Amino acid sequence: MFDFIFKRTTDQPAAAAAAPAAPEQAAAAALSASRRDEQAQRAAALAGDEAAAVELILQSEFAGVRLAAAEHVQSQPYLEQVQQAMRNTDRRVAKLMQGRLDAIRYRQAELQKAQACLDLANRLLQDEKLTPNQVAELDRQWKITSAVPELAVPYDAARAALAARLEAQVDLQRAIIDAMAAVRQLPAAAPAPEEAAQALERHAAALADYQQAPEHNALPKHLLSDFAQAIEQARAALSAAAQRPAQPQPQPQPSLASGAEPESAGATATDAASEAGAPGDTPPTSDAQAQPKPAKGPKPAKPAQPPKETDKKFLETLDALEAALEQGSLHDAAEHDKWLKEHKTRLTPAQTDRLNHVRAELKRLGDWARWGGNVSREELVKAVEELPALGLPMSELAKKVGSMRERWKSLDNVSGHAPKSLWERFDAACTTAYAPAAAHFKQLADERHANAAKAQALIDETHAMAAAAASDNADLKNVAAAGQRLRQVWGRLGTIDRKEKRKLDQAFDKALAQMLAPLSEQRKIETAKREQLIAEAEQLQPSERHTLDKLRGLQERWQEQAKALPLERKVEQALWQRFRAACDAIFAKRKETAHAADHERKEHLHAREAICKELETATFSGDDKAQLAAIAKALRDAAAAWNASGTVPRAAEAKIGQRYQAAVAAVQGQAEAIKRRAGAAQANALRDKLRLCQALEAAICGIDGADGIDAADWQARWAALPPLATEYERALHGRFTAGLAALDGKREAYAAQLERNRAKLLDEVLRLEIVAGVDSGAEFARERLKMQVEVLQSSLKSGQKPLTAAAAYLQLCAMPALADARTASRIEQLFRRIGASERA
Repeated sequence: MFDFIFKRTTDQPAAAAAAPAAPEQAAAAALSASRRDEQAQRAAALAGDEAAAVELILQSEFAGVRLAAAEHVQSQPYLEQVQQAMRNTDRRVAKLMQGRLDAIRYRQAELQKAQACLDLANRLLQDEKLTPNQVAELDRQWKITSAVPELAVPYDAARAALAARLEAQVDLQRAIIDAMAAVRQLPAAAPAPEEAAQALERHAAALADYQQAPEHNALPKHLLSDFAQAIEQARAALSAAAQRPAQPQPQPQPSLASGAEPESAGATATDAASEAGAPGDTPPTSDAQAQPKPAKGPKPAKPAQPPKETDKKFLETLDALEAALEQGSLHDAAEHDKWLKEHKTRLTPAQTDRLNHVRAELKRLGDWARWGGNVSREELVKAVEELPALGLPMSELAKKVGSMRERWKSLDNVSGHAPKSLWERFDAACTTAYAPAAAHFKQLADERHANAAKAQALIDETHAMAAAAASDNADLKNVAAAGQRLRQVWGRLGTIDRKEKRKLDQAFDKALAQMLAPLSEQRKIETAKREQLIAEAEQLQPSERHTLDKLRGLQERWQEQAKALPLERKVEQALWQRFRAACDAIFAKRKETAHAADHERKEHLHAREAICKELETATFSGDDKAQLAAIAKALRDAAAAWNASGTVPRAAEAKIGQRYQAAVAAVQGQAEAIKRRAGAAQANALRDKLRLCQALEAAICGIDGADGIDAADWQARWAALPPLATEYERALHGRFTAGLAALDGKREAYAAQLERNRAKLLDEVLRLEIVAGVDSGAEFARERLKMQVEVLQSSLKSGQKPLTAAAAYLQLCAMPALADARTASRIEQLFRRIGASERA
């Protein structure tokens, strides 16, 4: 309760300590401002010198200077050095450095991607087997790479070279295909033998050129071999055609087309087959075919009969047979020949010769097909026997064996049936190769049956849990966990036979739906509660004071409900996204408001900095009075502007306040200096005018020994002194004017008055000394003690407040009285004491 007694005593030392601290703070602020200006000039003069910029950033204590110097740092080593040093010191500089480092690293990554594309293009140029899909993959990789100008030109050159190679491949392949078609058409076109031979030789020479072409390795595997085979076939056909007219031709006789061919047709077919076969490539024939047939005598000629009209269907089938032989479709040709044998009709000699020639060609091709089929079967058996050593996956192995069997069947259709020993060898090889796959598939079947048993057990467990979940005291959270677990276990069961899989899936879905029915109802209720929380979050106003507390409460309620009963994952995720979006919207709005407020506070800070700068750089001209008026106006305007500006950032509030107080103190110091200078001038003028009045009075009394007094001289001396304040000027001017007026015939009376006022003057001086606390000297000790008692008694009796020391001193100055040197010095000492107290 006595704190008010000690308040003044505790505050005074703090104020006394703060008084000398203010100049020190002002000096420190000025020194800091000078350092900041000097470092800002260094930052402005960097001109891209990264080493100097890094040194300035690491040494400067001013964030603005560091940020200005950071604009000159561009190279990666310096960026990493500054980022590491400023990571925990200056977030703006660290963020700027990190952004530039990310840009450099991104460009380097893109440059590496582009270089990889260029290297791949160069490797493809060196690759002998260039394929279009490789070039397409290269184009895809280049498209997902950002533009790299320094590598674009070499890449475009490499890509153009690749395109030229691809075009050359296409042209070469097209040329070979066209040449192959032309070779195959040579026998059918039936040109002159010499022209056909020359054309065939040209194509053979072209084949040699094609085999040496730069892009021949990129051609399809069998294209060149097919071309060579076509040339050989055309050469054999041309050779056979050239030799056929030299042999004796049988006399054409009309005959019936039947299942048995005439002997001449068989001989012709045999001769054609022997002529068409190349040395060393003659297909195997039977003994019956190898033995020459005995010649029969000529049959008696039959009388000529008019030929019947040829069946149109027969001729169409014959044309189809020739077309099938020309296309190499032996199976279709055999079908057509079978139909021709089953249908009889009368033919002309030319048609009979044509039919015999076609059947001879069919027989030759059949012999070749049987020989080629056996060779192919041998290769097929060898391939099947090598399958176990390849270590193929079981599915691929089964496909391989199946495709081999299908190939064997197709060979049976084309080349006839194979020997029994070869078939048994092939079947044994297939069985051996397929044995691991058979064991594997049997194991898979056993696993499917086991999985089906597990699925049935899981369905039974689900039914049991459904019965337990139907009770009132069931824990729905455990039911949800159990449902999720059952779904996961069901998904990991493994493969089951298709027939059983559908039934088991339906049974499991039905049991699971029955178990989750109570959970679904409760989840609907929980979903409604979540919707309510979302609605409440969307209705919150971001600007209200308690919005954050309410939002935290909603989040806590959401977490409690989520822990109590989780919803389905999709529903939970969708509701949570909506709730989170509502929360994020509130936070974003508050953040935007905070940013706006922060921007506004920064603007207020800039305004206050401008006020401080204006006060710090303010200059005042004119006389003392005008300067004081200007200073007072400047301080009022600054105070009004300072109060009109709003709040500033909390971190800068103390600093800007100290700067403002220092600026105001500096301006007030200028005003105090002007006032002290004016007060000193007034004190000197008061002393001089008081002395002038005392000298005039002494001259009137004749103390200085002068008889004649020049009033004009005294008036000039008074006018030479500066004017005083109104009260002192009026009092001293009246005293001086009264002294000058006494010179006109009233000098003696005024001198007597001056002499009478001497004692009164001494009393007033002594009284003022007592009031002002000035020592009067030892000679006035008794009078001083007596005067003190009188002053005390007078103040107690009257009950009025005594005059102030300044008012009493003004009366003392206005009193005309003689004063010796001692009294004059006591009056001046009083003035120094009273004037100093007034100025304070």
